[in-house]
Amino acid sequence: MYNNNICNRQININNTFRELWEQHIMWTRSFLISNILNLNDLQYVTARLLRNPTDFANVLSMYYGEDNAMKFQKLFEQHLIIAANLVNNAKKGDNAAAEANERSWYQNADEIATLLSSLNPYWSKQEWQKMFYNHLKMTKQEAVYILTGQYQAGVNIYDHIQDDALEMADYMSRGIIEQFKI
Repeated sequence: MYNNNICNRQININNTFRELWEQHIMWTRSFLISNILNLNDLQYVTARLLRNPTDFANVLSMYYGEDNAMKFQKLFEQHLIIAANLVNNAKKGDNAAAEANERSWYQNADEIATLLSSLNPYWSKQEWQKMFYNHLKMTKQEAVYILTGQYQAGVNIYDHIQDDALEMADYMSRGIIEQFKI
């Protein structure tokens, strides 16, 4: 017999991760725009963006414990800080520093992929790397479009970033559902 309770739990897990990933990309875009265009809301947008890793950790702690959730939170905070440094160095025209930031950004993605794959047997390190690398590539391109005033292109790539984020959310949800037999 069909169990609505299990189905609802699966839907709730998926919706939660979709919301978290949507917030991640939306507040990242808001940060890029506010930072690059020197808007007065930068402080508030940055604070909200930096809440996203904590929100993720709060959900992940239910499945993987506080210690693992905190490891993810710290790595995800680093992801955002490195991205901010990359944008700031690109704005200043410091290409060497921006390139160093980009290398750190990809190393951080590898660390996140390693952590996630160690927590869940249904999460592949290679799959997480592929998704994060794509996320970084598109986010960098979005920043370049905004920096160079190619606003329509920035809007267009955001649609692809959103599709990518939802794929990451679904992958995360499926892994938890499989691992915990939800």
